[in-house]
Amino acid sequence: MGTARVVLVTHPVRGARAFARELVRRRLAACVQLVPIASVYRWRGRVEQAREALLAIKTVRAQLAALERHVRGAHPYDVPEFVVLVPSAVAAPYLAWLGAETRAPRRAARARA
Repeated sequence: MGTARVVLVTHPVRGARAFARELVRRRLAACVQLVPIASVYRWRGRVEQAREALLAIKTVRAQLAALERHVRGAHPYDVPEFVVLVPSAVAAPYLAWLGAETRAPRRAARARA
């Protein structure tokens, strides 16, 4: 539906909240939900497990490339998860809010002397 996207990224519990806040501060996301999870995965030939935070990042298609660059550059994992989900439906008011919160704020017009 339109431009709305939900991006899933796992992150170590420590630092997850600050990572999420930075995404919103940079307007790469309008909202990030943090959900505590336990993950079981294969890494370098071994089955591992870890407590993590699942970040459900609410953003728009136009921000995906910048969001992915930021995740790759700032995430502590060698191979961070970056899974993009496309919603089949999004309420119009929510979609409008999402777009507004992921756009750069307009600069105030300069006063002319």
